[in-house]
Amino acid sequence: MNPTLDDRARQECEFALGYRFLEPSLLAQALTHASTGVGVGAHNERLEFLGDAVLSLVVAEHLFETRPKDPEGGLTERKSALVSRPALARVAERLRLESFLIVGKGIPRHRPLPRSLLSNALEAILGAVYVDGGLEAARRIALDWLRPDATAGEAGRALQNHKKALQQYSQRKHGKPPFYRVLSTIGPDCARSFKVAAEMNGRSFPPAWGKTKREAEQWAAREALLQLEGEGEPVR
Repeated sequence: MNPTLDDRARQECEFALGYRFLEPSLLAQALTHASTGVGVGAHNERLEFLGDAVLSLVVAEHLFETRPKDPEGGLTERKSALVSRPALARVAERLRLESFLIVGKGIPRHRPLPRSLLSNALEAILGAVYVDGGLEAARRIALDWLRPDATAGEAGRALQNHKKALQQYSQRKHGKPPFYRVLSTIGPDCARSFKVAAEMNGRSFPPAWGKTKREAEQWAAREALLQLEGEGEPVR
C-alpha cells in the first residue's frame, strides 16, 4: 500500500517547503523512506536520484550566472559546499522535515534521525517538485532553500501576500472583504490546529489547516486564489 499524508500534515509540510503540490502523492512518496518496506515505486530513492541531478544543475547554473569572474575551480568549490550532505541536512532541519518523514519500525523516532536520511529526503522532495511543477518550480524552490536568509518568516510573509491579494480581489469584485470561517479545531491548547475556509459573496472555498488561526487564514486565502485562477479569474 502506498503511503499517504493527511491533509493537515501535507499542508503544514507544504507551508514549510514553500511549495504546494498539484499531485500530493508525490510529496508522500518523497517523504517515505525505504525502511518502510514499500515497493520501489512508493519510497523516495528514485526521486532522490532525480533530485540530486536537478539540484546539481540548478546550483551550477546559478553560480555560472551570478559569479562571472570565478574560475572553474572556484565554481566547483562553491557548488560542492552548497550541495554537500551537511548543508542539505541543515536545510532539512530548518524546514522541520523530520516531523514529516515516514520511516519503518527499524528507525526509532525517540531520538534524532540520521542527518544523511534528512539530506536524502530533501533531494527526494526536490525531485518530486521537478516532476510536479517542472524545472522552473524546482529552480525557485532549491534557490529559496539554499539562501542563507531563507526563513519561515519569509514564507509567512509570502502567504500574507496571498491574503492581501484575495482581499483586494474581493473588494474590487464584490465591494467587501472575504470572510474566514473556522470549521474545526483539534489538539490541546498548547498544540492546537485550525481548519479555516475563505468565504466570499456567499461562496465557500476549499479549507486549509494552520497552527494558528492567522496561518490557517493565509492558507485558505491561497486555496481560494488557486481555485479562482483555475477558473480564469484575474485575481492578481
